Amino acid sequence: MNPSTAAAAFPAFPAFPTFAGIPWIAEHPIAYPALEVVHIVGIALLLGNLLALEVRVWGVAREIPLPALARLSLTLSLAGFGIAAMSGLLMFAAAPNEMLSNNSFLWKMGLLQLAGLNAAWFHARGGIARIDRMARAQTALSLGLWLSVIICGRWIAYT
Repeated sequence: MNPSTAAAAFPAFPAFPTFAGIPWIAEHPIAYPALEVVHIVGIALLLGNLLALEVRVWGVAREIPLPALARLSLTLSLAGFGIAAMSGLLMFAAAPNEMLSNNSFLWKMGLLQLAGLNAAWFHARGGIARIDRMARAQTALSLGLWLSVIICGRWIAYT
């Protein structure tokens, strides 16, 4: 996506496509690699705790009370998401126009939105309190979406 295409795609941010970003992040010998490490730690916190909750929803470790596990898992998952989001925004700021022209990045952002919508739907319908087929399907979808987000994130460097 070139800057004029980006301007058409994001009309609410008409000056954004000309934003050069914060190039010193990409140019600094430690800044970008350090952000990548922080990003991976955030992803690990997010996905690891979601997976623990999801396998419990699927019926594994029934002796662990779901509400208590949900409180812990979701708190740590949200912390991981916050860490990944902040570090991701800084990595994006290193080369915004490059990212906006990268199909893997665009897929990642779309999948992130779907994962967020799925989580909102899960909690809005009381998924923790009513473990049914829909809750199991939503947690399976969640896992698939988050793994797809990670795959797209890795492909950003190669596309």
